[in-house]
Amino acid sequence: MVTVKTGERLLLSGKIYDIVEDVEEGQEKSEVSLPLPKNADGVRTIDSPENIKNVLVGVHGHGYIGLIDFMGEDSSIVQAARTSYGKGTKKTREDRGLIRYLMRHSHTTPFEMVEFKFLVKMPIFIARQWVRHRTANINEYSGRYSVMTDEFYVPEVDNILGQSTRNRQGSEGVLPEDVRKAFVDDVTKTSQETYSRYQKALAGGISREMSRILLPLNLYTKWYWKNDLHNILHFLLLRMDAHAQQEIRDFAIPMYGLVSQVAPITCEAFMDFSMQGVRLSDKEQNALSLILNNGEKFEKACELSGIELIRPDGKPMTTGEGPEFRDKLEKIRGRAQKILSATEVGRNPDY
Repeated sequence: MVTVKTGERLLLSGKIYDIVEDVEEGQEKSEVSLPLPKNADGVRTIDSPENIKNVLVGVHGHGYIGLIDFMGEDSSIVQAARTSYGKGTKKTREDRGLIRYLMRHSHTTPFEMVEFKFLVKMPIFIARQWVRHRTANINEYSGRYSVMTDEFYVPEVDNILGQSTRNRQGSEGVLPEDVRKAFVDDVTKTSQETYSRYQKALAGGISREMSRILLPLNLYTKWYWKNDLHNILHFLLLRMDAHAQQEIRDFAIPMYGLVSQVAPITCEAFMDFSMQGVRLSDKEQNALSLILNNGEKFEKACELSGIELIRPDGKPMTTGEGPEFRDKLEKIRGRAQKILSATEVGRNPDY
C-alpha cells in the first residue's frame, strides 16, 4: 500500500491539509466520497466530529494521521466529574467552568473517560519517539508478516538545521546550503540502495523478519494508536512544544486539531492552562515578587532568590533554571504587546 493524494483538501485548525488514502502500488486513487461540506475555496470543512472519522490527513510526503473512532466528548468529562465529586461541583454552574476547574487543578481522572483511536503513518524514527508515551494501545504494521513498502521520509533542504549547542537532542542554526543539499542527496541515495538490498534479500529466500534489518529509520511504518484524552493531552504538551523535533510536531498539530473537534472546551482549557500557561517554581515566584514589589533588576532578584545565572567559570549560563526563568518572563512580557495590538483593532487576543 502506498499513500496518494485524493485531490481533496481539509481545513483543520486554521491550516489546510491534503486528504490522502492508501492504495495498492500501481493502482489509481479511488473516488472519495466525503460527508464534509466545502467552503468558497473548495476546501472541506468540519461540520461534525462524526464526519471526520476515517479521513486521512496528509503529513509530509507519504505520512498521514486519521481519527478512526472516539468514545465520549466534553459532556462525558462533566458527567464523570459530577458522579465522582457529587455536591462539591454544584457551585460550578456551567460545563465549561467545570472542565476548566478540573484542568487547572489537575483533576485528571474525568479526562480519562474520553478515548480516541488514530491511524498514523510516520517514519520509523518518529515512531520510536512516539512509542515512549507508554500509556497507549498500539498495533503496528509488521515487517515479519508483510513486505515493507518503499516509502521513505526525505527532509526538505530548508528544514535541515545544525546541532544545538544548548540542547543535546535539539537542532538550531543555519547550515551552508551545499551541506544541506548533500545530506538530502545522501538520504535519497541511501534509501534507494538499502531498499534494493532488502528486495534482493527477499528474492534470495531470506526471511522477511531478517531482511528488514537492512532498512533505515526513515522508512515509513503505520499503526493504530488508542489512548485516553488525559494522556493524549500530555503527549501533545510535549510534542507540540517548540523544543520537540519538527517532524513529530507536524503530526501532533493535526492530532490536536482532530481532538479539538470532539472536545473543544477541554482543548481550550488545555491551551490556556497547560500549553500556553507558565509554571513558576518557589524560587521563581520569590524573584518575580522582588521584581514587581521592590523594583529589583532581574539579575539581583535571581541572586537574592538563589537562581543561578553565572557558571563557575564566570561565563553566563545558557541552559538551566536561570535562563529558563528569563524565557518565562519574556513570554509573559510578550503578551502585553499582543493584548494591546488586539485591542487596537477591536478584537479579543487569540491565545
